[in-house]
Parts: sequence; C-alpha cells; structure tokens
Amino acid sequence: MRNIRFVLLAAAAGLVLAGCGDDSGAGGTPSATSNPSTPIASLPSPSTGTTTGTGLPLTVSRTGGFAGFNDQVVVGADGIASYSSTGKSGKCKLESGFLNTLTDAAKQVDWASVGITKPTVRHPDDMIIAVSSSGGLARLDDPKLKPLVAPVGTLLTEATKPGNLCKAV
Repeated sequence: MRNIRFVLLAAAAGLVLAGCGDDSGAGGTPSATSNPSTPIASLPSPSTGTTTGTGLPLTVSRTGGFAGFNDQVVVGADGIASYSSTGKSGKCKLESGFLNTLTDAAKQVDWASVGITKPTVRHPDDMIIAVSSSGGLARLDDPKLKPLVAPVGTLLTEATKPGNLCKAV
C-alpha cells in the first residue's frame, strides 16, 4: 500500500512539473509558435486617408500576462478611442491635452524603421503590449517606441475604464 501511494505521489509531481515549463499559450498567453510575421493588431489601411507620420490612427493591444489580458484600443485622428477589454467594448473621447501628448509621442517614432513583426511570447505568462501606427508594429518595450511608454500606459488605463482623460461617448 505504501508503494502505491509513493507511485501516485511521484506521478502527480511529474504532471505538475511538466506543466510548469509549458509556453504553448495555455492560460491566456499568446502562443509563441504562431507565424511571427503576422500582425498582432490590425494596421491602418492606406485607403483610410491616413497621412504617414501623423501617429494616428494608433492601435494598442495588451495580451497575455498572469491575468490573461485581452485588450485593444484604437485611437482615431478625431480623438475617439474604441476599446474592447475582457468582454466589454465601447468608445470614449480623449481629452484634447492627452490626445496631443499621445499624438506628439507617436510622431516621434520612426514607424518605417519599426517594421511589422508580430511580437512573440518570451516566457510563460508574458504580457505583450503591442503598438501599431503608420505601417509599423512592435512591442511597447522596443527602444524605438520609448516616447510612447508613458502615454500608452495611461491610454490603456483611461480608455478601458473611461474617466477624466477619456469621456464615454
């Protein structure tokens, strides 16, 4: 009887350990095995009349992480932010001062040099924040996107829970 308990305990421990290193995408984390050239967020279409270098429209997506995020915010040139976050969606109008800060930061990025490569999972429960605009797409932690770090953090907070900087429309 004692040997059976030992075998069952060892088998259970083996199953637990086998699951710890799995980065296959379980638990809300995006899979690292998907095609790395596929965009994680939709890019603005040239037919939308977007002028390269304006920084808008800007698409931000936040996926994965321990909490299993799946958020997306698209900011148009008119300052309207369309968002989807954990089963809810809506629109809000960005406050003009914050919109200017976000636009100025996006204009500082050389989007042509950013390129278009789908950010991939680096480790289990990796949270990916991806930004796309003017034909470029990259993780927010890319050094080329440094001017956007603070405004995008604020955007994700304000647009997914409209408040002072983003009024519901």
